[in-house]
Amino acid sequence: MARNQHIEAILPAQLGAARALAHAAAQLLTKAARANLAASPDDSHSNLSWDGDAQRFASQPLPGANGEVYVGLSLVPFELSLIDSATGTSVYPLVGHSLVEAVAWLDDVLESVALEPGANVSLPYNLPDDVATISRIPDALPDGLKSLAAWFDLADRAFRKLAADHAGLNPGASPVRCWPHHFDIATYVSLEAGDAETAKGIGVGMSPGDESYGQPYFYVNPWPHLDPAKLPDAPTPGHWHTQGFVGAIATGDEILSAPETKKALSGFLERAFDIGHRLLMR
Repeated sequence: MARNQHIEAILPAQLGAARALAHAAAQLLTKAARANLAASPDDSHSNLSWDGDAQRFASQPLPGANGEVYVGLSLVPFELSLIDSATGTSVYPLVGHSLVEAVAWLDDVLESVALEPGANVSLPYNLPDDVATISRIPDALPDGLKSLAAWFDLADRAFRKLAADHAGLNPGASPVRCWPHHFDIATYVSLEAGDAETAKGIGVGMSPGDESYGQPYFYVNPWPHLDPAKLPDAPTPGHWHTQGFVGAIATGDEILSAPETKKALSGFLERAFDIGHRLLMR
């Protein structure tokens, strides 16, 4: 089955249980990084990459005894892994196990390569209730993990392409990374140097769903926020969001309403980015 078919196999609004389970498991990766890496001012030491070839999330590289080590999370099959550049990969199936058991396994393999355990790491943020209350991975996994992986893969590829297409901008695009707090995957295209609170830029990302939209959605958020009263027509197939933040949004439903998913997403991102760039830099 092609990746687009995986996306279309389950309605975007039905991915909530799969999203919460993956979001909870992703915290194990960020805890391992926080235990072993010096803190970055922007917290980027704790974020994750999406490995499209392996179809899994991976932590930042950790300094293992024999070289770089990564902690991975595959959604299908649903399993934790330690990827050691010197000795290979160790795998822990998560199905039917508690998160405490998963942390114990992870700490053992981290210590085996002279790394610090992550069990006692406190996260500097609160997780949504449906994520924070998960303590065990059920024997019967919710539908949607394969579809959720396909959404992340679609986003990662689209954002890498957009960053490459705008490689001439300076300072330019950040690496495409998944942020475990909100579980969104994004790049930030800086349009000028300076204080991040005031310097112009455009955030381009995908949330797998949150309190704003209960389904995956893509966003293009110019910074500083655009004036809601002066917005042009929204880039198709999306709409303008003006409550709490101002940005162009294309929900999963809106993307899937188009005949060609990848083409619709690419067109939406490019049109929204061009609008943001034009209005910010005029």
